[in-house]
Amino acid sequence: MRKIVLLCAAGMSTSALVKKMQAAAEAENYACDIAAYPVAEAKVRGEDADIVLLGPQVRFNVEKVRQQVSCPVEAIEMRAYGMMDGKAVIKRVKEVLKD
Repeated sequence: MRKIVLLCAAGMSTSALVKKMQAAAEAENYACDIAAYPVAEAKVRGEDADIVLLGPQVRFNVEKVRQQVSCPVEAIEMRAYGMMDGKAVIKRVKEVLKD
């Protein structure tokens, strides 16, 4: 089971994307736990994650978050985020994690 952490400004705006990602993961039988948090909680929430994804509004924090966690950190592609394309985000997660 993969642990995917999404970070945004307050942990709220990504909740809709989390639901779309969960639906896409279920459709693909991809076992994962997905949750969203404020970027301020990156170190605590990302410490045991397999991947940390940042919302476009906090993408400038990518390097800072990379220094706080030991897993891959990426900004969510703006188009996928704007369209709430959970399938595209799950696809990218699988590419990065080589799943």
